[in-house]
Amino acid sequence: MSSSPSPLHLAVALDGAGWHPAAWREPVSRPRELLDPAYWTDLVTEAEHGLLDFVTIEDALGLQSSSLTEPDGRTDQVRGRLDAVLIAARVAPLTRHIGVVPTVVATHTEPFHISKAIATLDYVSTGRAGLRVQISARRNEAAHFGRRTVPPLHGEEYATPAGHEALSDAFDEAADHVEVVRRLWDSWEDDAEIRDAATGRFIDRDKLHYIDFEGRHFAVKGPSITPRPPQGQPIVSALAHATIPYRLVARATDIGYVTPYDAAQARAVVEEIRAEQSAAGRAGEPLHVFGDLLVFLDDDPAEAVARRERLDALAGQPYTGDAPVFTGTPAGLADLLQELQSSGLSGFRLRPAVAGHDLPAITRGLVPELQRRGAFRRAYEAGTLRGLLGLSRPANRYAAAPAV
Repeated sequence: MSSSPSPLHLAVALDGAGWHPAAWREPVSRPRELLDPAYWTDLVTEAEHGLLDFVTIEDALGLQSSSLTEPDGRTDQVRGRLDAVLIAARVAPLTRHIGVVPTVVATHTEPFHISKAIATLDYVSTGRAGLRVQISARRNEAAHFGRRTVPPLHGEEYATPAGHEALSDAFDEAADHVEVVRRLWDSWEDDAEIRDAATGRFIDRDKLHYIDFEGRHFAVKGPSITPRPPQGQPIVSALAHATIPYRLVARATDIGYVTPYDAAQARAVVEEIRAEQSAAGRAGEPLHVFGDLLVFLDDDPAEAVARRERLDALAGQPYTGDAPVFTGTPAGLADLLQELQSSGLSGFRLRPAVAGHDLPAITRGLVPELQRRGAFRRAYEAGTLRGLLGLSRPANRYAAAPAV
């Protein structure tokens, strides 16, 4: 393979013991430590060892389930988790370069709370925070809050007019959620804090702004109680599999994670997102599109296949998920990533099948292979997550334009 036209970006998605349902049963896994902060620190430190751009941390408002819409009642898989934002806040001060991007569920959480939580994370990490916005379509999760009902839709019912309307509404709400969060981040100008003990002026009240957001889903006055984050705007990202979530990516995010199965599909997905981006009036704004892959990595491809088969047997069924699965060697994965990158993807979010095995295989196997090809960094080149992603620090929308 020839070198990539430009270095690609790499992230990993962390979820418990790994993305395979039987990952916790592998000898290398640490199931007794999944609620131990040191476990998460070790994972993120390993990702930073590999110079990865960032980690995402999975979360939800209900127990993990093999069903998209309801609990499954299984007791042979990992159930229970820590709060992703709080994990990120714990590990961020123990790292120096890597971005930390927890998952937040827009459907049942208030954007005011999320805005100050992620702004705080940006301070704690000195400019390396982001969020992955997610919706919830599960009735059992809605029942935790008692504020709304969710229609009992299953699988193919989402393709019906009622299902399409419910899904569109959930993603429209997520887009409004992100808009409120972004406005709140800007509600303090960068120099709003004066901190002049001699004059007794701590803040300039004229540089705090009401956001006065009025929408179908939220009405938020503002301003935030947390000053503008170090990055100005922490990174916003979302996973998308079809047109409605592609529209959310195009309207509201800095990074979209997509799941194409080959280069042709990747090209079509990127083209659709770019068209939606243009329709949303964001054609000139940078927007990364990352490909998601679940990976089983071993130096011997036969070992990777055997490991996957062993885990499938423990789980009682072959693994299937929303993203393509790569089973093979780091060099083979490097070939695939470069092929997909040529279709318009600017980076990849890899899901380690077994965190204790496949994360080190990424950092110590895949990364050196990409470095040899001139396709990945050899040192961190920026101090913020926006910087690592080649994104500038945005101007504050509420600040008066400087006089010319």
